[in-house]
Amino acid sequence: MDWQTRLAQSSLTTKIIIVTAVAWLLVMALGQERWAYPFGGFIPLRFDDGFTVEGALPAILTPLSATLLHADFMHLAFNMLLMFVCGKGVEEALGGRGLMGLYVIGAYVAAAGHYLFNTDSAGPMIGASGAVSAIIGAYALLYSKPRNGVGGWKHVASLAGAWIIIQLLIGLTTVGSPTSIAIMAHIFGFGAGLALARPMLMWRYRDA
Repeated sequence: MDWQTRLAQSSLTTKIIIVTAVAWLLVMALGQERWAYPFGGFIPLRFDDGFTVEGALPAILTPLSATLLHADFMHLAFNMLLMFVCGKGVEEALGGRGLMGLYVIGAYVAAAGHYLFNTDSAGPMIGASGAVSAIIGAYALLYSKPRNGVGGWKHVASLAGAWIIIQLLIGLTTVGSPTSIAIMAHIFGFGAGLALARPMLMWRYRDA
């Protein structure tokens, strides 16, 4: 079996990982980081009519294009490892369309969360972390078991609370660091995954 056939038959999770990795490799190999980040990164201030980035993608597309841009290899590897671990389980439950829909929605919800807390920021947010957080949220809800008989909304709240605490702790560890982490994007993306996992599962099996 040649590589084209293997690629065609691979899971959507694998295809997303490959496309994201190839995009990063191209940017790095060509040394175009300084151009690529403002071109395709999500910049909150671009949604102010008085701020523009010449030659950049339309601002409305940047929540998606930002998922293809990463600061360095470790940034890419960490996101794609989580995507690999959680994406296949979510794809098995929701199907390829469900996974893709959740990934895209997660990217936009994550960008909205980042925007709400950084409306005056001219710095580009890059990385697939927000979209991947939606996949992690869906995976956590679909595959975790409620403890001590606590289910329903309490289980959802416990998962959300745990994720928020983890993100806040990560934020504390980076205080004073020149590299900022889009904590709210992670939180909002995870919330999207929690909120949409079961409705999307029910929609997939609506005729079963």
